[in-house]
Amino acid sequence: MKLTDVFQSGKLSLSFEVFPPKTDSSFDSVRAATEEIAKLQPSFMSVTYGAGGGTSRYTLEMAKKIKHECGVPTLAHLTCVSSTKETVRQRIRDMQEAGIENVMALRGDLTPEMMGQDRSQWPYRHAVELIRDIRESGADFCIGGACYPEIHPESANQKEDIRYLKEKVDAGCSFLTTQMFFDNHLLYNFLYKIREAGITVPVIPGVMPITNANQVERAIKLSGSFMPQRFKSLVDKFGSSPAAMKQAGIAYATDQIIDLFANGITNVHVYSMNKPDVAQKIRDNLSDLLGLDV
Repeated sequence: MKLTDVFQSGKLSLSFEVFPPKTDSSFDSVRAATEEIAKLQPSFMSVTYGAGGGTSRYTLEMAKKIKHECGVPTLAHLTCVSSTKETVRQRIRDMQEAGIENVMALRGDLTPEMMGQDRSQWPYRHAVELIRDIRESGADFCIGGACYPEIHPESANQKEDIRYLKEKVDAGCSFLTTQMFFDNHLLYNFLYKIREAGITVPVIPGVMPITNANQVERAIKLSGSFMPQRFKSLVDKFGSSPAAMKQAGIAYATDQIIDLFANGITNVHVYSMNKPDVAQKIRDNLSDLLGLDV
């Protein structure tokens, strides 16, 4: 199933992101966690790729299992930051052969080694180049792209960021998924601005449940996310107690999602961090809204 069909249904739904194992020895535990999350009846599941393509060899394998064995629509990530044109063409062919219908086209995170390199000669410098190649390949994919409600870390300002975002949509993106954010007003303001700029494709908000205090610093480092005072107070109060912080973080994410649903958003993507218990708690908190059995 193509995800545009999911988004057009108008039904409230959750989707979950999972990431592949980093080593062969952890594959079974990651697969087990993925299967547990699939049992929660998400509208779809996305499978990430890893910085610099580090876990890419597992992405397709996991995406195939989720789709064909778990019966859940799948979104396979594809990054291009460390890829040649031929590598990308081969991965597109592999996805087609595997029956994958939805692809998240990303530049990908830069590894520390890549940060200081001259990127001018790289086959791919930006996600828009990958999106164009996927579209021009003739593969019948539903293509997604990433967006930043607060601004991409490498953009000079939000106006420039939105201009580049429109280039990605014009190149072939059928929907966008946001980076994590912790203040819904930032998303609503962002949606207003991109609609004014002529970007009309569905935008799926990405919510990250922060279930331990150590995640806060990492979340800020990865996305530059603004942390509202309400959230900082939560961490200050409960961060030293793992059980309390986990419960509070799940409650905060649940509250975010309820507010999004109440303001016209129909699908929310949860960055589950391969934690079935966290995914289930959020799903159970929203079961009546979603029309699901607990």
